[in-house]
This record gives sequence, structure tokens and C-alpha cells, in this order.
Amino acid sequence: MMTVKGIDVSKYQGNVDFNKVKAAGYDFVILNAGYGRYLNQKDPYFDSNYEKAQAAGLGIGAYWYSYAVNEAQAKEEARVFLEAVGDRRFSYPLCFDIEDKTQSGLSQAVIGKMINAFCGYLEEKGYYAAIYSYADFLKNKVPVACRSRYDVWVAHFGVSKPSYPYAYGMWQYSSAGKVSGISGDCDLDYAYKDYPAIMKSKGLNGYEKAGSKVLDESGFREGDKSLGVLAMKELLILARERGLIGGNFEEHETFGSGTKKAVNALLKAWGYKENGIAGEKFIVRLRKEISPLEVRS
Repeated sequence: MMTVKGIDVSKYQGNVDFNKVKAAGYDFVILNAGYGRYLNQKDPYFDSNYEKAQAAGLGIGAYWYSYAVNEAQAKEEARVFLEAVGDRRFSYPLCFDIEDKTQSGLSQAVIGKMINAFCGYLEEKGYYAAIYSYADFLKNKVPVACRSRYDVWVAHFGVSKPSYPYAYGMWQYSSAGKVSGISGDCDLDYAYKDYPAIMKSKGLNGYEKAGSKVLDESGFREGDKSLGVLAMKELLILARERGLIGGNFEEHETFGSGTKKAVNALLKAWGYKENGIAGEKFIVRLRKEISPLEVRS
């Protein structure tokens, strides 16, 4: 099982030197974005923390501290959370921090409705949602259906393993970490999933799903017949000779099914949607791919 080292910070850590954090061997940070149901409760350091962590090359997630005591309030917190983070991209989860003392007396049923309202809202908007709390709260207050439905970030300090016998993606194992670049204590975490790969492959948290981005909206396509198609196919022939694609396609001025298959094979290899269109960007990329290495730009 993979293990990635990270931290989580809020306004209480003040100004953080994320370059030093990165140099100290930490690969991600979960940033507090704020708390409650009002935008003026946004963490005042969130924006600068995000920009500095991104510049340092750290993976970034975010969490929102909840004071909600019912389903409607939890959904409103989720809405404000997304308003606070804006259109930023996150390679780690967006987390519902549910641990406040006002919530400890709520029933499992109410807690479950709140989690579904908050995390469900995030998912509807294209985000990867997770539940954060301490181990006892997760075991005793969070319904099994929620623990199974959403990822879990469990907090348990001073132990070799959290007292939480269920699946979890992250573990906050200390609240008294000493990390270069941070004055005072900070929380320390382990992540056990390749979250950046999940976000990119599934197109979550601001990432486009692999293969969903279109290279060209217009250009040569199946059924076209022209000298331009013929010239483009000469490039495809060279690409085949260099082993970039295989198969057979029509070696004349008509864009047939074989040509479409060859075009789609290249689009897939480049990470684009297989729309069968060979436009200007496709042709420029193809020329670069088949050019000798020493003359590529």
C-alpha cells in the first residue's frame, strides 16, 4: 500500500513557507477553507496558502469545519465551501470536517443526512468528497452507509494505527508535528491512495477527465475528399513507418474508416477525445511527432 506524507494547516499556522515543507519531504497539504454557513467565515489564509502551496509543487486538498446540526444547514455549508474555494483545482479531496461538540448529541440518522447533504452536494458539482473526524466519532456516530459511500480521513493521535477498523484514505496521526517552514505545531497526515491520479482519470476537482478534452472542433473527417486529406494522410503514412500507429488505411484523397481509425489512435495516445477529426492542431502535432528529434520545436 502506498503511503504519502502530508500536512494540514489553517490560519493558526500563520505564514507557511511551503517550499521548505516540500523540501522536508511532504507531498501534499489539506488547507482549511473556513467554517460554518457564511462566506465571511472563510479562512483568511486560504487564498495565499493555496497559491504558495501550488507554486511549491504540493498536492492540495481542502476542508470545511462544520457547525451544522441538521441537513439543511449542512447543505448550505457545502454551498459556501465551494464558493470559498472558487474555481481552483484540487488533487486531494474536499473534506467535510464533522467533529464539533454541538454535533456529538445528534443521532446517527441526523448525522447521516448531514453527511449525505454536504458530500452529495460536492459530488453533484464534480468534486471528490471525504468525511473527516476522529476515530470514535466515525465509529459511533457516522452510519455504515456513509462510511462505505464516501472516503474517510480519520484522526487518531499517539497510536501506531488508528482505532478505526474500516476503510480510510487518509490518517491524521499527529497534531503536534514540527515541520520546516512552519512556526509552532501542525497536523501531520498520511495518504494511502494516489489521489492526483484519481482526480485526473475521473475528471474531478477541476480536472478534465482523461480523453474528454477535444483537440480540434473542426477539420478533416470521415467522408471528406480533397488534396488536403491526401497531404494529411502522407503524414499518417510517415507516422506508421515510425511505429506511432499501426493498421491499414486508404492511401488516396478520401478520408475513409481506416483513416478515421488511425486519427483516433493518435488522439487517444495524446490524451484527447477520439472524435475522428484531423484539424489544424492535429496536423501540427502530427508533424512534430514524426519530425526528427533534432528539428522538433
